[in-house]
Amino acid sequence: MSFLLSAPMLAAIVYAAIAGTYLLVLPLIILFYFKARWYKTGSLERVFICFLAFFFFPGLLVLSPFFNFRPEARTI
Repeated sequence: MSFLLSAPMLAAIVYAAIAGTYLLVLPLIILFYFKARWYKTGSLERVFICFLAFFFFPGLLVLSPFFNFRPEARTI
């Protein structure tokens, strides 16, 4: 039990949690925020969205192949 609470193991757990949050959790939230607000944004919100895309680019790059947010095809 003391091995799990040792300083190096605790540091590894904290780093893994921070990396998981940065690479998976926040980019997933941001992707759905993009989907919900992309065509309704004002200029300042568009700047904010571009900042989020720049700041969380590695996570967005990891998750983007698994999501398809293209508009639905029109029926003719």
